[in-house]
Amino acid sequence: MLKLFITALLSLFLFSCSSVVKPLDKPNILWICVDDMNDWMNPYGYDLVKTPHINTLAEEGVLFEKAYVPAPVCSAARSAIITGCMQTTYGTHNHRSGRGDYKIMLPPQVKPVPQIFRENGYLTFNFSKDDYNFEYKRENLYDDTFNKLVRSNQKKKRADSYDFDWFVHLKGKRFFGQLQFRGGKLGGEAGAKYPAESRVSEDAVTIPPFYPDNKIYRNATARHYEQIALLDEQIGRVISSLKRNNLYENTVIIFYTDHGYQLPRAKQFCYEEGVKVPLIISWPRGKEYLELGGKRREDLVNCIDLAAVTLGLAEITVPDYMEGKDLFHEDYEERPFVVSARDRCDYTVEQIRSVRSSKYRYIKNYKTDRPILQPQYRDHYATMVNYKRLHEQGKLNDVQSWGYAKRVPEELYDMEKDPHQINNLAVNPDYEGVLEDHREYLQEWISETGDKGQLPEAEASLRDVYKRWKEKCVNPEFNKVKN
Repeated sequence: MLKLFITALLSLFLFSCSSVVKPLDKPNILWICVDDMNDWMNPYGYDLVKTPHINTLAEEGVLFEKAYVPAPVCSAARSAIITGCMQTTYGTHNHRSGRGDYKIMLPPQVKPVPQIFRENGYLTFNFSKDDYNFEYKRENLYDDTFNKLVRSNQKKKRADSYDFDWFVHLKGKRFFGQLQFRGGKLGGEAGAKYPAESRVSEDAVTIPPFYPDNKIYRNATARHYEQIALLDEQIGRVISSLKRNNLYENTVIIFYTDHGYQLPRAKQFCYEEGVKVPLIISWPRGKEYLELGGKRREDLVNCIDLAAVTLGLAEITVPDYMEGKDLFHEDYEERPFVVSARDRCDYTVEQIRSVRSSKYRYIKNYKTDRPILQPQYRDHYATMVNYKRLHEQGKLNDVQSWGYAKRVPEELYDMEKDPHQINNLAVNPDYEGVLEDHREYLQEWISETGDKGQLPEAEASLRDVYKRWKEKCVNPEFNKVKN
């Protein structure tokens, strides 16, 4: 009898879920992409600063607990997200590549998301950062006339300074828009200078064990919390303007960041703090539909999924070439793992691949012939200068000295027991089976996607880098283009 009762309840639940359909009106789409920011926000369990407007997005939609970017640096991540394909698939993996004489062309069938929307009759716009590593015509992606109209009504050109009164021009139109907020770069990157202005108390922050716990690192961390509070205010202005113009109810807002913040072990590295990001998808009119998969989801998400999600919500066919998945599709199957990849950043030649499964993070380091902290653009930052000085003075403990440790080819961490990724299990024979599984995951992904990062960077591309950075190009890969 109990079994029959449970079966009946389950059937009723499934029937009630399947009866939920999308609203008849196709939604507008608004991506809010934020530079260089971690998920230290109220909906993710952080309370040091209040984020009431981000909380509103979470209340009106779905929050993803395990969302990861395809790369821990902006141009590579953005190139992947806007095409729905890993940056390594079409050769856009090297940071700020394809900007000089060497051009990177997408195959004819591969179209960035805004171009697909434009071809389907949507008004498309982007404020203000593109940062794509492939060749494209902006007029194919975005409505230039609309962009000029909006800019003519603004005193400042950066989206994070707008009051968003220009949303009035969106009334009566179906749109796909991107808002780019400076986030972790607002007022200067975290750790770039000391002291940095912040209303957040340095005494209130927590410093991870792999950084020195001193005033410089506390100030940098407090500053990042301050940037999160400022971001929340900006999102509040977006929501208010959407509501004033009767656009809020039927606008899907997809809020995410392009990678983690700028402290040494985050941005440009494939540890959790470099590639784990907040992701909230809100749609008041379609709230019930979005929540069929759960209000807080723990399935592994790669942000290349946003392309397929966006097209799916707009009922536009998702192209076969897209590697991302529609997270709300009835046939959606959870990923067993997600991959993040780091390659050359500016003048620093690097190659790292990382696999995140539900419990573990596996990292493959290809450039074991060079130090972990190679010469890079943050070397003059207060946090980096302090870190190097403490190392030279012998004042870093074994955990804090990670940046000067001997580089190993493989790393494996139990993310449940070791969230700071300190205890490398790759050298522990008890985890040989787990290690082999993740090696196979990575090799399977490399083979299936044709990871172009496995190939040397083209000489013409390296020559463009050398023209820009000159003597900073110390990696041996540049020797052949220096003459």
